[in-house]
Amino acid sequence: MAQQSQGTRFTAAPLTIVVRHELWDGNIQDHADQGVSVDVAADVDGRETALLRFNCFDIERSYIYGPENPDLKIAAPMMLGGSDRAAAGMGQLYRMDPVVDGNPIGWTVRTLGTKLPKMLVRAGYPSVAEAADMDAVRALLPAVESCARQLFASRRNTVKHNRGTDIFEAGAIRFGLEMRRLPVGDGGLAIHVLGDIGGATRKSYVEETELLAFDCFWDGAHYHYGPRNKNHRIYWDMTLVEDPLEWVFEQLENRKLAAMLDRAGYPGVAADVDLDKVAAVLPAMKKRAFEMWAEGERLTGHKGLPLQPTPNLVAD
Repeated sequence: MAQQSQGTRFTAAPLTIVVRHELWDGNIQDHADQGVSVDVAADVDGRETALLRFNCFDIERSYIYGPENPDLKIAAPMMLGGSDRAAAGMGQLYRMDPVVDGNPIGWTVRTLGTKLPKMLVRAGYPSVAEAADMDAVRALLPAVESCARQLFASRRNTVKHNRGTDIFEAGAIRFGLEMRRLPVGDGGLAIHVLGDIGGATRKSYVEETELLAFDCFWDGAHYHYGPRNKNHRIYWDMTLVEDPLEWVFEQLENRKLAAMLDRAGYPGVAADVDLDKVAAVLPAMKKRAFEMWAEGERLTGHKGLPLQPTPNLVAD
C-alpha cells in the first residue's frame, strides 16, 4: 500500500475532488516515485467511488478511467485486434506525455475544466456526467490547483541522515559508514555518499549533502536516490540480493557510482566524480565496513546493527 495522506476534499455536488500526496517505494509499489494524485469521486451505489484518477508524480504521469469500475470494458484499436476486454477493476490507464503536456498538475486542472463530462462517460458513469455542474467545478479548480502544487512541494518525503562515524574521502565526494538502528529495531550498516553542494568549500554557506544512501538493514534493506532531493527509495529483492553490503560494493567496483549520482539528480557532481579515486579508497572502506558488519552481529545477532537506536540528524 502506498504511503498517502487522507487528502484535501473539494465538493461540487455530486462530485468530490480529492487531492493527496503519495509516496511509492520501488519493489513495494510499482516503482520508486512520489507526487500528488487527484481523484474525481462520487457516490455510486451508496459508496464513495473514484471515477477518474490523475497521477502527477515525478515519474508516473498518467490518468485512469474508472479505477474502481469492475464493469468497464477497454476497447483495443482495430489494428491491434479490436476486441473489448474486461478491465478487471483496474480501469483504463493513459500516460501523459511530459514533452507535449507539460506540468502534470497544470495539465490535469486544464483537462478537468474542459473535458470532465466526456471523461466521466468514458469511465462508465454517464448519469454522474449528466448531473455534474461544470460551472461549480470550474469555480473550484483554482483552489484544487493551489492545493496540489502546495502539497507537491511541501509534503515531499525527504530525509537527512547522520553522515556516518567513519569517513572516506574520494575527491569530489566522500563516503560515511554508520552502524544504524531504527526505533522499531530494524537496522544494519548504512553507507552514505556525501558531497559539498551550494558553494565552494571555503565559503561559509557550503553544505554537505547526502547524495545516495544504502541502508543494508536486516529486515527492510533499501537504498535512496537523492535522500534530500527526490528521495526515490528502492527496496532490494532479498531473494536475489542475499547480501546487500556485497551488492553495494559490487556497484562501486563496477563503476556505477557516477550513473547513480546522475539518477539521484546531481549531474554536476556525477561529472566531477573521479572513479579512480573511488577505486583507491574502496579496499580500506570495504575492510572497515565488514568489520562494522561483524561487530553488529556480535552485539545483536544482526549484521551491522548497534545496540541502541541512532536517530536521524533531523527528526520529523
